[in-house]
Amino acid sequence: MTALALFAATFFLVLFLGLQSLNVNGGHKLLAAITSLGISTANIVVLKTMPGPTGLMEVAAYCLGGPAGILVSMVIHPWMVTKFGRKQ
Repeated sequence: MTALALFAATFFLVLFLGLQSLNVNGGHKLLAAITSLGISTANIVVLKTMPGPTGLMEVAAYCLGGPAGILVSMVIHPWMVTKFGRKQ
């Protein structure tokens, strides 16, 4: 269960970091602010979970969540901007 929580927390942490970077670079202020809430929430889970007992499975889950998160952020960002981004 800890491995799954670490994978999910790292996935969402990097997902939101990637989205925030794309939002800031694109000038989407509201979306950048909203993703900041996701970053802080996911970061709390990582910081509360990782210092506990961790084995190989937990470390692997932590390491694999990031690459998956950044790829998903790059895929969903165009849709997110179309749906929720600033209107020209």
